[in-house]
Amino acid sequence: MKVNTNNAVKLFFSKPSLEMVYFEAVVNAIDANASTIDVKIAIDSYDKPETLGVEIKDNGDGFNDTNFEKFTKLLETKEKDHKGVGRLVFLHYFKKVSITSIYKHKERKFLFTESFDGDHKLLDFDGDLHETTLTFEGYQIERIKSYDYLKPESIKKSLLRHFFPLFHSLKVKNKDLKITISVSTKEPNHDHKFYPDSKEIVISQLPDLKEITFNDDRLDLFEKLTLHYNVKENIEDEPSSITAICVDNRTIHVDILAKNAVPKGYEIIFLLYSDLFTGRVNSSRQELAMEKGEINTLKKLFGDQVAKILKEQIPKIQERNKQVSESLKERYPHLTGYFEEESAGLIDRDQSLEIAQKRFFNAQKEILDSPSLSDDQYEKSLEVSSRLLTEYILYRNIIIEKLKKVNNNSSEADIHNIIVPMRKTFKNDNLMKDIYSNNAWLLDDKYMSYTTILSDEDMDKLVSELLIEGESVERDKTRPDIAIVFSSDPKETSTKLDVVIVELKKLGLESEKKEVLIRQLRKRARKLLNYYPSRIQRIWFYGVVDFDKDFIRSLKEEQYLEVFSSDSHYYKEIEIMPGYDENVKIPTAVNILSYDALIKDAEARNSTFLKLLKEGFKKESSE
Repeated sequence: MKVNTNNAVKLFFSKPSLEMVYFEAVVNAIDANASTIDVKIAIDSYDKPETLGVEIKDNGDGFNDTNFEKFTKLLETKEKDHKGVGRLVFLHYFKKVSITSIYKHKERKFLFTESFDGDHKLLDFDGDLHETTLTFEGYQIERIKSYDYLKPESIKKSLLRHFFPLFHSLKVKNKDLKITISVSTKEPNHDHKFYPDSKEIVISQLPDLKEITFNDDRLDLFEKLTLHYNVKENIEDEPSSITAICVDNRTIHVDILAKNAVPKGYEIIFLLYSDLFTGRVNSSRQELAMEKGEINTLKKLFGDQVAKILKEQIPKIQERNKQVSESLKERYPHLTGYFEEESAGLIDRDQSLEIAQKRFFNAQKEILDSPSLSDDQYEKSLEVSSRLLTEYILYRNIIIEKLKKVNNNSSEADIHNIIVPMRKTFKNDNLMKDIYSNNAWLLDDKYMSYTTILSDEDMDKLVSELLIEGESVERDKTRPDIAIVFSSDPKETSTKLDVVIVELKKLGLESEKKEVLIRQLRKRARKLLNYYPSRIQRIWFYGVVDFDKDFIRSLKEEQYLEVFSSDSHYYKEIEIMPGYDENVKIPTAVNILSYDALIKDAEARNSTFLKLLKEGFKKESSE
């Protein structure tokens, strides 16, 4: 049998793995009516794959004339649940398999390799022993992909997951079967729980399965679906689950349950049977050979049944899912209505959020891609806009929480970068691009309609924003922390401008240094007016600093008035003379406020918006 094994495996097996060697040997032994199967694995260490050896022994019928004849002919099989190619996996991983089979006073020996042509030795055997031994030698893959392919506990779980329908049918027929899996190694790795070990599968100890039957014309009008299941509470810490479609006495895993969907301490089995699946698998029996639409419908029907049963059998699932759903809606109110309302098992918070975000994105895309809006789409566009606004308000909350962590150890730069990143310039024509970088709304929402924001830029750059084409300005390296050219386009020569200047002082300054802030503000105003007495109609100054009793007394002595705020906020209207002409005075509003006032006032405004939007989504969702 001269076959290019690697090419054949790629042709017949879309996802080959070392555990398929165990699968093929075990199912062949069961087909030969074995009641005991021993899988022995030996390896020096995990990182020495060339030392791997496997011996699989069973007490079945053995390689009698009929079975040996079938083995020698690739792709020839009379049974509908066999494909006749499984043994190719042996030679994909091992150079040779030595086979000794004792049955009915005969002993047959042969070597299975790529050049196998049926050559064998047949001898007489004195005794009643029935035993077939497969010895796998010459592992030829560069590495072993996972410790799980060598650990008895993992192999046991894989065999149960893959052959549970077959094992269960043997139990129902009162057949005996015991499978022992063991491993020996010279160099254990306890970090990966890899050490000499042994596990057993005893068919008589498998759980009994309950059964329900249903059908749905979306899949097939006539074929019924039968679901066999068991939900059992056990003492194991790690949950165990099998959700699979059963074809030809094997399982094809169906991804219905999200990660961690099964509560700790529970073992669940869901097996779906139907004549609809018969023969509809690929050559490796790893995937269904059905249309994508059919598979999606099948998964939906399967998932609905699993969800229904789990809710009945494990009440804590419903309780916890309700808590997770409420927390998601509270944390991400703009996605209310997009979250999965039903789930098979425990809701995976991250997965649920990801799905909701995708649905929201698709809703936006549908509106934006529409050349014109129908009445329904118009209503939907308003709803999507509200959700986008809520997303932005939530972002603001994050900024506020970040500012709350400012303390005496924080530098001016730390504070500055939270409000507006230093050495950056923002233009109003890039408002949507900059909206998540510029947080001028912390001062007042009206400042989001800025023309230009300069962060920690030289005064001459600010003045250049007010220049008319052809004018120039001398270099001035003094820098206000934040400057906002506000209320109009500076290039419109007929329109006067409002200018906002913000100065930030780190926490913990001495009172004398805080009072310097007021002089700084007045000095900045004069400089600006010296450049542009005719362009600036009003200046707004904000000084943000922490307060103490001495500083408050100084403000009151200067006739500053306390204004309504969540914390300390003082205001004074002054007039600045750009020159010595007393007739030219520019009104300047000076606001001195604490960091707590900045944060708490912004938080109060933000929370009002958020409450209104949340209530709207709750009402919309309930309707």
